[in-house]
Amino acid sequence: MSIAQDNEDLTRVGPGTVMGQFMRRFWIPAAMSNELVADDAPMRLMLLGEKLIAFRDTSGRVGIMDHRCPHRCASLFLGRNEYDGIRCIYHGWKFDTEGNCVDQANVPPAQQFKDKVKAKAYPVIERNGLVWVYMGTAQEAPGLPDIEATLVPEGQAQISFLQRECNWLQGLEGDIDTSHFGFLHAGSLELDDFPDGHPGRHTIVNRAPEYKVADTDWGTMYGAYREDEDGQMSWRVAHFSFPFWAHTPNQEFTKRVVGKAWVPMDDAHTMLVSVFGGTAGSRNISNVPLKNGKLMPGGEPIEYLPNSTDWYGRWRPTANAANDYLIDRDAQRKNLIYSGIRGIVMQDQAITESMGPITDHAFEHLAPTDLMIARTRRRLLRAARAFAETGQLPPGARDPRVYQGIRSGAFHVDPATDWQQAYADQLKIATRWVRSHEQAAE
Repeated sequence: MSIAQDNEDLTRVGPGTVMGQFMRRFWIPAAMSNELVADDAPMRLMLLGEKLIAFRDTSGRVGIMDHRCPHRCASLFLGRNEYDGIRCIYHGWKFDTEGNCVDQANVPPAQQFKDKVKAKAYPVIERNGLVWVYMGTAQEAPGLPDIEATLVPEGQAQISFLQRECNWLQGLEGDIDTSHFGFLHAGSLELDDFPDGHPGRHTIVNRAPEYKVADTDWGTMYGAYREDEDGQMSWRVAHFSFPFWAHTPNQEFTKRVVGKAWVPMDDAHTMLVSVFGGTAGSRNISNVPLKNGKLMPGGEPIEYLPNSTDWYGRWRPTANAANDYLIDRDAQRKNLIYSGIRGIVMQDQAITESMGPITDHAFEHLAPTDLMIARTRRRLLRAARAFAETGQLPPGARDPRVYQGIRSGAFHVDPATDWQQAYADQLKIATRWVRSHEQAAE
């Protein structure tokens, strides 16, 4: 097929599209649990090009449904969240979290037909601070994926949301591209700035790593390798997992976990859902001091604009395209901040949004260091088209345990050791987070 058709199939996510239908067969993290309060106002929610509302009822259950009332299509966002249901203010029809019509207030009792009316509602599960929704058509949804970061108990993990104004694939590809770290994020640092053993040191020893890439049951994985000064081979291993997850390598492999979901709101807006967890004292690039006692630049917290109630009103950063991401040209010129933009996440935000709403892949010239990006695009296209043509789904859409094989991070091994064997060995000694018996029964 043509590059244009590949681009279309990869990036478009609305109903009926190749990628959109594929993604609907996976559970999607849609909101933080604390965004929804019992009997409080419903929240507008844009997912995969669909305008939805989310609300928590009197009993604590969460409903996610089409915002249109199935009576006359008035928006249920304007509705009253009351007594275990959302009531349309136009004619008083009321629906529970599963979309069942429980009251037709303007219809005489003898003429009501509640059992024949149902709002378009999707299955919802909450786990460890996240609200998940399943937008597929399967009679039985799969279990929630065993992504380790989402299994860290609530209160022990860090969860954040951030809206990005570009296509989901651009965001994802920024997370599976490791060679940019030594420039965009650490370009102002030199080797002498790092103490021995610092988890970011190897990204500066060699800013042009080589790669190994492999297809996996959950998606794709890469190992970026560089020989260290002591002769050991330094590996940064990371993953893409279906349908939109990245597992980045900027942490200690055996003691820290990360999952980053690039959830498409529509074709040109994405919600980044980041979940981090780890044992006490676990190390990552941001929490180990440099020789001068300071931390690597870039770990500053994200500043947000106040949320609004519109379809794109949640989790918008203060630094954005309208103010050039608050770029500090003086800091850039003096090499105090290589990019001039504060914060690793906002540096990535600026770059991927600068590509435009949807990148034109025909304009690109991929290099050997883009091997993971090229392989992941092919893996996505094959899987999404196989589902569109034959109904075949990858293992992770059927069995949540497939995701148990994922762990990202950095480690050092003898250069003669096969990278896949080294990965398996590190996985055996890693601290693991697993589902509880109650979660396993979902």
